[in-house]
Amino acid sequence: MTSLLNYMSKEMVVLLVAAMPVMELRGAIPLGISMGVDPIKALIIGMIGSMIPVPFLLVLLEPVFEKLRENDYMKKIVDKIVNRTIKKTSTIHKYKAIGLLLFVAVPIPTTGVWTGAMAASLLKIRFVPALINILIGNTIAALIIAYLSNVVANI
Repeated sequence: MTSLLNYMSKEMVVLLVAAMPVMELRGAIPLGISMGVDPIKALIIGMIGSMIPVPFLLVLLEPVFEKLRENDYMKKIVDKIVNRTIKKTSTIHKYKAIGLLLFVAVPIPTTGVWTGAMAASLLKIRFVPALINILIGNTIAALIIAYLSNVVANI
């Protein structure tokens, strides 16, 4: 059985992994570098891929959650996700847009653009400041990840 990955370029794999929740650029950049993609190219593609879902999340998350809450089973799931996100994002809650930037900039699991966009939506941070601060935070995280990945790759 042939894998779909056999038909995609390394760059496309990096882009798609970067757009996925959980993995984001924290997984995509090291993956790209390990596959032989130039570190700068992996950084840029990873940033682009990870930012693709952000505008959609900022605009659509709240109405989708509201619609899902109409179903008792889905309400429990949505409430669990919301409560978990709010717990993790006390910095964002306290400092709003700058807190969002700092939250996304820290390159550890669960502090990426997906959680940041979800927190921005839940905390009602306006679209443009949220998008700009997520982009800046994501850029900082990408630079850190690319640097560390390149260092490890050259050991």
